[in-house]
Amino acid sequence: MRDSPLDIINPATEEVVATVPDSGREDVDAAVARAARAQRRWAALAPGDRARQMRRFAAAVDDHLEELAQLEVREAGHPVGNARWEAGNARDLLEYAAGGVERLTGAQIPVAGGLDVTFHEPLGVVAVIAPWNFPMPIAAWGLAPALAAGNAVLLKPAETTPLTALRLAELGLEAGLPEDLFQVLPGAGPVAGDALVEHPGVAKVVFTGSTAVGKQIMAKCAAGVKRVTLELGGKSPNIVFADADVERAAAAAPGSFLDNTGQDCCARSRILVQRSVYDRFMELLEPAVKSFVVGDPTDPATQMGPLISAAQRERVRSYVSESAPAAIRGEAPGGKGFWYPATVLEAAPDDRVAVEEVFGPVAVVLPFEDEADAVRLANATDYGLSGSVWTRDVSRALRVSRAVMAGNLSVNSHSSVRYWTPFGGFKQSGIGRELGPDALAAFTETKNVFIAVE
Repeated sequence: MRDSPLDIINPATEEVVATVPDSGREDVDAAVARAARAQRRWAALAPGDRARQMRRFAAAVDDHLEELAQLEVREAGHPVGNARWEAGNARDLLEYAAGGVERLTGAQIPVAGGLDVTFHEPLGVVAVIAPWNFPMPIAAWGLAPALAAGNAVLLKPAETTPLTALRLAELGLEAGLPEDLFQVLPGAGPVAGDALVEHPGVAKVVFTGSTAVGKQIMAKCAAGVKRVTLELGGKSPNIVFADADVERAAAAAPGSFLDNTGQDCCARSRILVQRSVYDRFMELLEPAVKSFVVGDPTDPATQMGPLISAAQRERVRSYVSESAPAAIRGEAPGGKGFWYPATVLEAAPDDRVAVEEVFGPVAVVLPFEDEADAVRLANATDYGLSGSVWTRDVSRALRVSRAVMAGNLSVNSHSSVRYWTPFGGFKQSGIGRELGPDALAAFTETKNVFIAVE
């Protein structure tokens, strides 16, 4: 470990709530060696035994849901209701992955002259580099299927949010996971993160974060032809057609870009509204935004907390000058904490705020003329992660869903992520898919074996 520990700051109070070790390259080297030894023993277990261990891990998480949620509130500033869901999601992912251990089956393929079968072999040591916006669930997206498929996991949490990751590793050990199978390495991305990405003993890197950093990781992995899954940025559209239930669409819109204070790659931060209902939609959107409860994350009534850091607040501010004529601007607490008000802007399609990922509680509203215009605007971005379509016309819903270039779309809702369905992006929103029934297979290599019959 390096000399200076990392201070963990509560975003709502700016108080130091913990200090954690700062891992260096030598720590990564030692962790990879330990993980490789543990992985060989883990992969040799009977599938039923590995599944039971995973279920015990899930049960341990279930027994500590409130503790994990409170850690998430302190380190990430998430409203406690959101944090409780996140802890439950980590538990559910472990349970779901455990169910896949005994179903990770190969195939028997008809061939002439013998028998041909396939096997799913674990990769070995997997590095999961998790973000600060959803520290617990996204860490579990990688670690649960990777462990279930027979791999060891080295988890590097974001520098600002390592506490839930460290506690999950402790719970895994307490539940009976083999020592060194799941290790957490807090530290800086350019040090511990790069060491994991570049280490020849790491077989795959799973990264969630910005597109800029994802490109760097992909380039470094290319040197060793290392497997990679990337879940990156987004600038997702929320498309409201004139035939939609406009009242319902307006009521649901704030949650689509204010959840987690807009620090969500799936945030529907571009609201596209058909011109004939534009004015009516804006009339309905304003009270919906202003009634979104912002405040103390420990209060169960709170819907939106602070941004993660002062630096992130300054980044968000850079997109919206204080003199900008916001169409809608909400309230935010004063004093300590990294607060920023909900903001809706009327912008041109090529404005910086309408093109780049803000990663804060800011949305732009753009009018469109017809279905073709809506699809054109929706696809006018380098990203393609998620989006929503509001219409009563089922045929239109299907046409637009097929035409919008994004990996996860919702019709008449804003749901993007379920642990039992695949998740990932088009274009510069990432590579690969996480979650869903094929999650375990993404952490294996397919081996083909032909046995000649005399």
